[in-house]
Amino acid sequence: MKQPVIEHTADGSPTLYLSDLNEHYHSVKGALTESMHVYVDTGWRAAAALNNRLKVFEVGFGTGLNAALTADAALAGKVYTEYHSVELHPLPADLTAMMGYDKLAPFYDAVNRAPWNTRVRINDFFFLTKSAGNFLTMELPENIAVVYFDAFAPEKQPEMWSPEVFNRLYEAMIPDAILSTYCAKGEVRRRIQSAGFMVERLPGPPGGKREILRATRSRLQELAREQ
Repeated sequence: MKQPVIEHTADGSPTLYLSDLNEHYHSVKGALTESMHVYVDTGWRAAAALNNRLKVFEVGFGTGLNAALTADAALAGKVYTEYHSVELHPLPADLTAMMGYDKLAPFYDAVNRAPWNTRVRINDFFFLTKSAGNFLTMELPENIAVVYFDAFAPEKQPEMWSPEVFNRLYEAMIPDAILSTYCAKGEVRRRIQSAGFMVERLPGPPGGKREILRATRSRLQELAREQ
């Protein structure tokens, strides 16, 4: 796989372009804006409103931006967060160091310097475990409260968006857990729903995609199905 190339997005923050897939790591409309809106605000903050101890599972560590922004939010909100992330193709340290996210997210350097496959304390409220491996074959963490589903687009990596994937995530999540993703395609929404989630279409990030998805493993919906 060729090394990704740094490009700048519409909000001034950088992303990476991967020519092998003809795909960007973030929205070209705004990398920082997308990460904050889709994952931290729509996923983590919604769960943090219900619980001050969270386990997050991120599908696709990528540049580490989602992890760094969540570390900052966890410290600011004093919400104890265990953050697990998996990445099949970890980026080289010299490339992540060139991104410039350290000026936008205080813990960016710390999450990228953290060793793989080791639990690391990033701050008093954020503990990170990065797994270098294949999401499709790994054993998932238990009792997940938040899923950041940040795989490459379905047309680029269809195997990552299969019904079986969402079934596995559903079983690993606690009642009222939240899954957030930038992809709002109808087929993706139907596959998430078929796994048992309650799915909402929500407005996308400012200046970006029109809609995103938030899915909840609804306690009330499970009770209704059992009756």
